[in-house]
Amino acid sequence: MAVKDRDRFSTATRLRLLGEQTAARVYRSQTRRQARRSRLTGRAALLALVVCSMVVALAYPMRQYVSQRAEVADLQRQKRQARERVEQLRDLKARWQDDSYAEQQIRQRLHYVLPGETGYTVVDPGAAKRSRAEQGTARRPWYTNVWYGVDKSDAAHR
Repeated sequence: MAVKDRDRFSTATRLRLLGEQTAARVYRSQTRRQARRSRLTGRAALLALVVCSMVVALAYPMRQYVSQRAEVADLQRQKRQARERVEQLRDLKARWQDDSYAEQQIRQRLHYVLPGETGYTVVDPGAAKRSRAEQGTARRPWYTNVWYGVDKSDAAHR
């Protein structure tokens, strides 16, 4: 037994045993971690699969919902504009039912006068100059008129 005791307490033996014990502990902890990781990875993969499936399943209906909400809002805006236009036309119709408004518009738009009245037309002096300039453009070739118009519009912006 003395040899066994001596081997048991020798440094080399103790180091070898210590190394084996440490290696066994490391191996056990690695297998536990790997087991936890594999379970966690499987759960994570399943969760990721479920989330991706939900996203894919809900993507199209959500897009449809959003586009339909935008369409409904646009239709409501068009309906409101149509109602406003109907109200404007009703007001205009009511005004045209009034004889004094109709007479005023006829005189203004068609230059009508009642019997015994004298109608006057005022001519803008600038209009005569413009008409003379337009007559001059009729004598020139078309491309000269185009270039003249470009120069004139450029001069207006300066």
